[in-house]
Amino acid sequence: MTDKIIALVDGSIYSESVCHHAAWIAQRTQAPVELIHVLGRREAPEKVDLSGAIRLGARTRLMEELAELDAQRAKLISRRGRAILEDARAIVDRDGVREVTTRLRHGDIVEAIAEVEGEARVIVIGKRGEAADFAKGHLGSNLERIVRAAHRPVFVAARAFKPIESVLIAYDGSRAARKAVEHVARSSFFRDLPVTIVTVGAETDETRKRLADAKATLAAAGIMAETRIVPGQPEVELGKMVDREGFGMLVMGAYGHSRIRSLVIGSTTTEMMRSCKVPVLLLR
Repeated sequence: MTDKIIALVDGSIYSESVCHHAAWIAQRTQAPVELIHVLGRREAPEKVDLSGAIRLGARTRLMEELAELDAQRAKLISRRGRAILEDARAIVDRDGVREVTTRLRHGDIVEAIAEVEGEARVIVIGKRGEAADFAKGHLGSNLERIVRAAHRPVFVAARAFKPIESVLIAYDGSRAARKAVEHVARSSFFRDLPVTIVTVGAETDETRKRLADAKATLAAAGIMAETRIVPGQPEVELGKMVDREGFGMLVMGAYGHSRIRSLVIGSTTTEMMRSCKVPVLLLR
């Protein structure tokens, strides 16, 4: 079943926001939440021979002590992961979600997501990871990798949680943008939320038609959307609209018409994830 809200939590300051947003989505969609913490390969005990040139019985004893330290470290890392999941579950429970499960995984986070995303309707992740305070101008490396690889919508949580009361859809007519509009039309998450569809660029017959088609798709699903054409550059104007008009969420395709190859996230997408202070929902 593709109905779970998959929420990725770690020890970062973004994890609480991830939990609140996952719970909020779950409440609106009546979907269960699964909290996942992945113990990456870098967290595994390193296999390093620190015994050097020690010989005879001293070397044997030291190797035993090192093996014991490795085992203790592995246990502590797992205990920390379980503690993170317990704290996350407590947040989601307090937010009123009835169905909550937790899962501790080992290995690469993208591989872990690939194994479970078939069960997901959306993947919720923080904008940055545990080094957030030291890299405020950068996106988390795991976020970029997940956006490139995931086939489900990726909900990028902002640092602080705030109930979403209005939605801005960035629309350039690309395949990913059309998919974003179709997702909004299908999902109960967006019911009763004011929606605005915006194209940034020159006003032409083609852009007007594209917007009219997108509006009609939403109207057929019972969502009455406003449309606009705004001159300028998307990475500049979208941020201004969000800040000026207080939109609670930005929805956009992960790639636009300028997409070069699958290994590169669209430049507008990257800039909006970096600068936007509200959640961004991305669809490939």
